[in-house]
Amino acid sequence: MKYAMLFPGQGSQSVGMLSAHNDPIVSQTFEEASDVLGWDLAALVREGPAEELNRTERTQPALLAADIAVWRLWQAQGLPQPAAVAGHSLGEYAALVAAQSLRFADGLRLVELRGRLMQTAVPHGEGGMAAVIGLDDAQVEALCQACPVDGVLEPANFNSPGQVVVAGQAAAIEWVLEHAKAHGARMVVRVPMSVPSHCSLLRDAAERLFAQMADIPFHTPVIPVFHNLDGSSGRDGAAIRVALREQLYRPVQWTRVIHALAGAGVSLFFECGPGKVLCGLNKRILKDAPAVPLEDPAGLDKARALLSA
Repeated sequence: MKYAMLFPGQGSQSVGMLSAHNDPIVSQTFEEASDVLGWDLAALVREGPAEELNRTERTQPALLAADIAVWRLWQAQGLPQPAAVAGHSLGEYAALVAAQSLRFADGLRLVELRGRLMQTAVPHGEGGMAAVIGLDDAQVEALCQACPVDGVLEPANFNSPGQVVVAGQAAAIEWVLEHAKAHGARMVVRVPMSVPSHCSLLRDAAERLFAQMADIPFHTPVIPVFHNLDGSSGRDGAAIRVALREQLYRPVQWTRVIHALAGAGVSLFFECGPGKVLCGLNKRILKDAPAVPLEDPAGLDKARALLSA
């Protein structure tokens, strides 16, 4: 049975994440990240406060470390290698680390910078995101085009059929929150992020990030990595840099990623990190393909049982 490892991104963090895994591998991974970054990531994850953990430049390296801690737990099980890996937004960096395309230390420094550039790209309070539920992709694109407010409003995350996140300037997001139901949406919810990710407001930040990537080695992955940008795999190191640049200001094509994995023969998915967000999305995208979260030991037990069945 072919399986894929999925790495969650921003929104899956919480104070105390992975505490159910009472394993030295987790604590050692957090301590390693602290040493690389020069600040106490381990204490922040363990003790909070949540307001500090939720700062984008803190969230991103903390989640990368959490994703890789679970990956290392998985590797310690001696289970077969996944047929492919993918990560949602920030999680794509964890996928690249797992696939040996990017060193863990380089990934930590890169996503910390990514978070800082994102946070400064749009002044606090001037941008936002909202999840639109109950409209298909084309209808959400039409909704964005119908917005009469001047400024950016674009699809940011094509998460699953009927769930698309939009991003843009604050006034445009307010319009969506007030008018999406009149355009046929079943529900619309503000996403608690001040940074309008994966839209053209972050193009300059993406170029600055890309410039910093020039000195970071990227290798051809040893496990196929399916990219947010278009759901494809097979990129070499140079092309991966370009994909990560464009990923920051173009929408996450997550539905396309999952369908591409299924088309490659994957029929089983594991969420490699804290939370269950990606498992929930998978149920909407591929109803018959099992998706198991690995956020606690029970998840690892279930995974072993599925792979040995």
